[in-house]
Parts: sequence; structure tokens; C-alpha cells
Amino acid sequence: MTENIDVVVIGGGYAGIAAANRLRSRADLSITVINPRPRFVERIRLHQLVAGTSQAVVEYDTMLGAGISLIVDEVTTIDAAGRTVALLSGGTISYDYLIYAVGSRNAAPTVPGAAEYAYGIAEFEQADRLRAALAEADPAAPITVVGGGPTGIETAAELAETGRPLTLICGGQLAPYLQPPARRSVARQLTRLGVTIIDGPQSKVTTVHSTHITLADDRTLPSEITIWTAGFTVPDLATRSGLHTDPQGRLLTDETLTSIDDPHIFAAGDATAPSGQPLRMSCQAAIPLGLHAADTLLNRLASAEPSLLNIGFVGQSLSLGRKKATIQIAHLNDTAMRPYLAGRLAATIKEAVCKSTINTLCAESHNPGSTSTIKGGNRQRRLAPPTASRQLS
Repeated sequence: MTENIDVVVIGGGYAGIAAANRLRSRADLSITVINPRPRFVERIRLHQLVAGTSQAVVEYDTMLGAGISLIVDEVTTIDAAGRTVALLSGGTISYDYLIYAVGSRNAAPTVPGAAEYAYGIAEFEQADRLRAALAEADPAAPITVVGGGPTGIETAAELAETGRPLTLICGGQLAPYLQPPARRSVARQLTRLGVTIIDGPQSKVTTVHSTHITLADDRTLPSEITIWTAGFTVPDLATRSGLHTDPQGRLLTDETLTSIDDPHIFAAGDATAPSGQPLRMSCQAAIPLGLHAADTLLNRLASAEPSLLNIGFVGQSLSLGRKKATIQIAHLNDTAMRPYLAGRLAATIKEAVCKSTINTLCAESHNPGSTSTIKGGNRQRRLAPPTASRQLS
């Protein structure tokens, strides 16, 4: 009898679950997902959790395919030579192959006072803490959202729709990914919801206090609750484990998503940098990356040549409350085009996209290999082999 092959997936987010479910196409794989939370977190709905319009969690029982083991714990180090991972609770788990899908989180703010007084929203615990703080606050208390990217915009709109007085501090340009027509559309809808938008070169926050914030031009704005959405980073697990990473700590891989250090390690999602050129942090990239990492492993086990990364994008969708949205249409290589959609139709499409992420993961859990991904990103145009950003100890 052939022994099972042990595969450990670190991370139970969009990329990790996509990879784990895809791997079920081989019956001789024992698949274990290690994740610090007992339920799947819909990160794209955390702004809804804050506003009370979604729970933003799904039970893993409904998403993980039969036979996949879930360990609720945190990996502290990876021993690539020994092919084991150490757990925060103690002990180690052995693997034959590893898929690294640890995701991303809020970057620690360096602005004075932000760590003490601002609320993050990138992780479930942060969003839940913010939700509780909002429930206790006076409905008329001034709220400031710092960050003019998708998270900041969606959070500002969601809260403003509930009647909260809200200011969005962009720290530069509002929605920099968008083309000007789509950006103007977002600004109009935010204004209709009562959001005060402060953008431009002097809109950077320089200090956060318990009751107000200070901007680069020395303006002081009242802020009983400050929400920090500016900047994302990845866990430093790969760096701590002596694996090569890019300057931001993302695991370096080739274009098949195989680690440049070890052919038994693959990576997917926000925490990977294929050829040193990571894709945009998003579930739009995470799920295809998870599927591709799994396919690479399956091909290697079958002694077949893995395909090179070829993921296409379609744009960026921003919910603007529950009734409106703006969708920026993009080329497959993730550069924005001039056309966009806005209004109720865009909101319907945006909600369908959010639901489709869960539906895709569930479909893979029942029928591995059933999901196809958008291709045409044209990554092979000029890629050179990745160079290490740090030396192995």
C-alpha cells in the first residue's frame, strides 16, 4: 500500500482554502490546514461587520472538502530542512509539501499616537473591536477614516450610510487605482452620503490623539474614533524561518509559485512574490494563486511540467454603502481602463462578486478542479529570475 503524502497549508483564507480544496483531486494526499481562527473570515466584508450589516464569517464545515483536517493554531516557524512547522501551542507537524498562504494584515502605523488611539480593520478581531467601540460611542461622535484606498472608501461609505458623521483622510489621492471618471464617481457618492473628503499632499495624518488628529498642514480635526486603513503588510513567518523574501517579507517564488529555496514549498495569496513581482493584494488574485499553487504541486507529483503563472484581472469594485458601488474596468494586466460602472447596477454586481468568492471555494470543495480562472495577465513579458532580498543564515 502506498503511504499518503502529507500536505500542510498554512493559512485558512481565500488562497489557502482554494489550494486545500483543489488538492483533493488526489486521494493519496493527507491535507491539513493550520489557521489561527476556527471560522473563515470574509475579509472583503469586514467593513460590513463594523457597520452591522454582515457577520463576515463562514463555518469551515461548509467550505472545506471532506477529509481535510483543520488545526486552529498559529505556525511560529518553518523548518524547511526538517520539513516541520512549529505551533504556538507547542509541538510540531511534519509535512512532505507545504503551501504558504498566510495572507496580509494592517501595517503597524508609525504615526505618533496611531498605535494607541486608532482602530485597525484588516483582521476580524480588529473589526470586531471597532464594531464594539462604535456601538458604545455617541451616534453624533465625529469619526475619521485614514486611508483613501478600497478599505478606507468602503468603510467610510458603510458607516456614513448609517448616519455617522465621517471624514475620510486620503493621505494623498482618493482611490489612486481608479481612472479620473471613476474617481469622480466615487467622490460624488461619498459626498452624497455625507462623507467629508480631505485629499491632496497636505492630507497626511501626522499625529493621532484620543479626541482629534493633526494633519501635515497643522490642521486639527475632531475625531472620537479614528480608523486606520493606510497600508498593508504580511506576517514575517517566512523571514523568521530563514526563507528568501522580498523587502516586504513576501515569500519569493518562481513563476510556478515554487519557493526559490525549497521545491517542497509553494506559496499563494498576498504573502507571495512570484519572480519578485507580487500581484495586487486582493481576493481576486488570492483564489487563482491558491489554485495555481495546488496545480503546481499536483503536476510535480504526476511528474508533469507545471504551468507558468497566467492570471488576468478584470478591475476593482468598491461598495459605497449597501445601495451603490463603483466598478473600475481594467485590462487583464491590472491596469485601469477609462470605462467604469456606477450606481445600483454596480452594487448588484459587487454583491454578486462577493458571494462568488465563497461559492467558488465551496465548488472546489465538492468538485476539485472545477474552477477555471481568468487568464491573460501577460506576466512573462519581461520577468527575470527573482533575486534574494536577504541572506540565508
